[in-house]
Amino acid sequence: MSEHGGWQRVERVLARLRPHRVPLILAVDAVVIAASWNFTYLFRLGFERWWSARPGYDFAVMLGVVAIYLVVMTLAHVPRGMWRFSGFAEVKRLTLACLGAGAIAAAAVLLLQLREVPRAVLALHPIVTIMGLCMVRILYRMLYEQARARSRVGIAETRRAVVMGAGEAARLLLAGLHDQGWTVLALLDDDPAKRGARIGGVSVVGGLEDVTRPEVIDTATHIITAMPGATTAQRRRAIELASAARLPVLTVPSISELRDGGTRIERVRAIEPEDLLGRDPVQLDQAGVARLIAGKTVLVTGAGGSIGSELCRQIARQRPARLVLFEQSELNLYGIDQALGERFPELPLTRLIGDVKNMDTLRHVMARWRPNLVFHAAAYKHVPLVEEDNACAALQNNTLGTWRAAAASAEAGVERFVLISTDKAVNPTNVMGATKRAAEMAISSLARGAPGTRFMAVRFGNVLGSSGSVIPRFKEQIARGGPVTVTHREITRYFMTVAEAARLVLQAAAIGESGRVYVLDMGQPVKIVDLARDLIRLAGQTLEDVPITFTGLRPGEKLYEELLADADHTLPTTVPELRIAILKQDDGRIDELLALAARTSPVPDDAEVRAALQAAVAEYRPAEAAPMSAAVAASVP
Repeated sequence: MSEHGGWQRVERVLARLRPHRVPLILAVDAVVIAASWNFTYLFRLGFERWWSARPGYDFAVMLGVVAIYLVVMTLAHVPRGMWRFSGFAEVKRLTLACLGAGAIAAAAVLLLQLREVPRAVLALHPIVTIMGLCMVRILYRMLYEQARARSRVGIAETRRAVVMGAGEAARLLLAGLHDQGWTVLALLDDDPAKRGARIGGVSVVGGLEDVTRPEVIDTATHIITAMPGATTAQRRRAIELASAARLPVLTVPSISELRDGGTRIERVRAIEPEDLLGRDPVQLDQAGVARLIAGKTVLVTGAGGSIGSELCRQIARQRPARLVLFEQSELNLYGIDQALGERFPELPLTRLIGDVKNMDTLRHVMARWRPNLVFHAAAYKHVPLVEEDNACAALQNNTLGTWRAAAASAEAGVERFVLISTDKAVNPTNVMGATKRAAEMAISSLARGAPGTRFMAVRFGNVLGSSGSVIPRFKEQIARGGPVTVTHREITRYFMTVAEAARLVLQAAAIGESGRVYVLDMGQPVKIVDLARDLIRLAGQTLEDVPITFTGLRPGEKLYEELLADADHTLPTTVPELRIAILKQDDGRIDELLALAARTSPVPDDAEVRAALQAAVAEYRPAEAAPMSAAVAASVP
């Protein structure tokens, strides 16, 4: 039998005994207490007299002492302790229990006038017992950890990590990693005061820049960044340094993830794009957002989508009176219902399957649940799908659906209606962007005729990790070994985390005035090819392992997205990350576009829809992608 197979058997035996640990612990402890009683006699009387000099009733006294100890230890919950996690707390509990039991046993012997029992034995026995009980637990923990470590050998390659960061997070992480079978080779930290220190038996051997030194990474299989409290820039620097080592890079959850309570420090995860592209948390007017939502009924359309589901989570934290989930997809609705039910079990939820294009359904929902706030996130957003053969569906859902949801809200006396718009609505070159710009125009027109409801739109760019975005596709392609496909070498996009986007939508709703379009500060645009390179490196791969190829711009796709149209100008708000886009009032032909969208016979074809969009949305200029040359289409060198 192989060595690791033997240790696996030991681990399995220990696992089978674990459900019966309380009676087993009491039995083992009884043996240790009895052995300690005899050892104390040996220590006090010497080897020649330790047995012969005992009184005839000593065996009965020993049984009584063992019984006293077991009762006291049971009352102190000692048998419920898990030996494989024994530490200082367990030693403290054992010490108090043994000293207490020893005092009771000594008092009983004295009261019963059992004078032949040596007083030194009564005094020393608790000390010897403490040492014996602690030693048994330490030996068990050593056996358990050895069995667990050895059993992993041969099943899978041992995971060996270098950890970047040597603070409190690293200390907690080391304990969790060790229990998961990891071996931590070294710690790195930029604080000179920590050099040479040891945390959990692991040395701090250098600064973060040393992560690429061969003697540091040695036989490491992974690099883990453990800096949850660092700024985004500091975390990004650490990740970029780690990726240069050409090993898979993992990270501990960020401080915001830990604060939300959905994870723990030892649950390391892969690097996500938001770790590279995210920014420091936006400081919002939390009190204003809370006043907007607390005690109100809130309805979210498209509640199961990427933005809609995150909006629902953040709304739920503000303690609304009720959250109405309106979603066309049964699967998406089920997913967000389960997520909210687990995290916010006290929140009243209403789950509705419905279509925003159905005015009768919308009126019924508004009349039945009387929402105070409506967040309209329902949309068809995938540019290539919408661009080819689905223009009419996009117009009906994105523009007509928005107008009908807004009109039903106005009829029901909703206080605020917030449209989730997109940067693709600026100088649109595709059907999706044009239909979203038309939706902005529709609610702007409605705002002038329905002063009782505030209508507003919020524009932002690409949301990291949302369905259909480039990042999930890149990850799938990397997992398959490539190639990673990028449409153009120079294509750039604005990116924002879904949590940040949802927070700013809520902030815009709190401060927004009717008829306005709010633009979110998206930071600096990112070249998609650079993002692809970063994801490949963070997976521990090279461009030779996973090449990048360029496929050419798709119909309607821009090289550069914009957040404001050329003729627009902006005004600041009280939140620096939000600005107001002052748009031209060019919605004169929006009624004709809505009438076309509502027509059921004959159904408008794509050409008719594009012509109507061009007539209604002055900025819309359909663009056809030019074929790429062979040089441009080549892989990244």
